[in-house]
Amino acid sequence: MVRRRLGFWRRFAVMTVKPAIQVLTRRIWRGMDHIPAEGGVIIVVNHISHADPLAVAHYIFDAGRWPSFLAKSSLFEVPVLGYLLKAVHQIPVRRGTTDAVKALEAARAGVRAGEAVVIYPEGTTSREPDLWPMRGKTGAARLWLDTRAPVIPIVMWGPEQIFDPRTKKLRLLPRAKVTIIAGEPMDLSAWADAQPTAQTLAEITDHVMLHLRDMLVEIRGGTPPPLWTPKRASEPRSQAQRSGEQRSEEQAA
Repeated sequence: MVRRRLGFWRRFAVMTVKPAIQVLTRRIWRGMDHIPAEGGVIIVVNHISHADPLAVAHYIFDAGRWPSFLAKSSLFEVPVLGYLLKAVHQIPVRRGTTDAVKALEAARAGVRAGEAVVIYPEGTTSREPDLWPMRGKTGAARLWLDTRAPVIPIVMWGPEQIFDPRTKKLRLLPRAKVTIIAGEPMDLSAWADAQPTAQTLAEITDHVMLHLRDMLVEIRGGTPPPLWTPKRASEPRSQAQRSGEQRSEEQAA
């Protein structure tokens, strides 16, 4: 496991996060061997709780990589926390602004420099009533088209027991059972020669989200619903989005 040249602040983050996760959770972790030991990699994760970044960061670190998250810019404005996030090389994202493009450029540079860049494709905690994955943003698709780096899917279930975004309730005890599984690199060869058109981005994004959804079934069971679209998005989905979901469903079948 490679943990060279962490530096003071990264070591400080590890000494802070790992003990907290170890105290608060009972961990069932599988699939770490699917995360490449070196080289640029894009890691896509389902998002169910404000507590899950700490759990997945611990998981990725124990797999031998340093995780660089694309995170909400508002976190970087919190005193102390913002300084620490910058010090340990996390990437702020300001949605709906030109700074969002800068975040993608920073992520692209990170992947090309051999880093493990972590993206929550949904962009926020799931709004689906039962916390199944919802429709994603196109950032991960754009990053893959730019870099062609391996895309590693990670799914988790359990952090919502610590903090449930639906009820806003924090529960530290009893210890939550947290399951995290990484899958094999995703097969995106269907888009090997594709250009970053709206339809291509929609297809890849839906393919990623459906893959995460189906992996999540292995942990929590049940029958997953179709990808959920927040109710506030009252406008109908574009033809590109509908085509992307249909194509991805057919490939998964």
